[in-house]
Amino acid sequence: MAALLFFILFATSTHVKTHASSENCPTVRCGHNTPDIHFPFWVKGQQSQRCGSAGFELVCKENTTMIHLPSYGNLIVKSISYKTKKVDLIDPGNCVHGVFLNLNLSLSRFRYYYVVKNYTFLNCSARLPPSFAEVPCLSGPRHHFYNVKYSSAVPVPSSCRAVKTLAIPFAYSPYISDNSFGLGLTWDSPRCEECEAKGGKTSFLPEAQFLNIAQDGGLL
Repeated sequence: MAALLFFILFATSTHVKTHASSENCPTVRCGHNTPDIHFPFWVKGQQSQRCGSAGFELVCKENTTMIHLPSYGNLIVKSISYKTKKVDLIDPGNCVHGVFLNLNLSLSRFRYYYVVKNYTFLNCSARLPPSFAEVPCLSGPRHHFYNVKYSSAVPVPSSCRAVKTLAIPFAYSPYISDNSFGLGLTWDSPRCEECEAKGGKTSFLPEAQFLNIAQDGGLL
């Protein structure tokens, strides 16, 4: 009886592996010089959801690779390194610190790739001394945004109010023009070497189907 059960498990497992390999998920791209997309990422509208993992859905829009992150919105995917598990993103609005201010990575499968430190965003009614670097994309004629290294020992200037303290890779600097530097993210999803080898797709025998086979064999 045990031998028969083993044979059934082996036969169905072989069927599952054959099924998975025959329905693989080829690597795709959204356009010229765009990153290769494969497990755990997948492209909505071009691939089955089974080709990737939850939270790694990408969209091709006008030959550009996009990802939607909760609490913020759409960002451009500049590059993906599957070896180092690093994805570089660009803000279409060219305001990386606006992304920092509104992005909540705890709602996603990602975290910052670079080391982070606590910085406080300040909204000021008057400009601060030149030693403070103003964030232009967040500022306006009557309000001025800054992000400074957090310290409970340093009081907030009287013309400012603290908006939020966040752990981010760096404070604003006019010398950092590539906004993808601060949008380097990584992920901790478990690797699926078998499904990667088969093109990304996994396939499992449904429990009900296994029970039917066992019952037909007189095991249940």
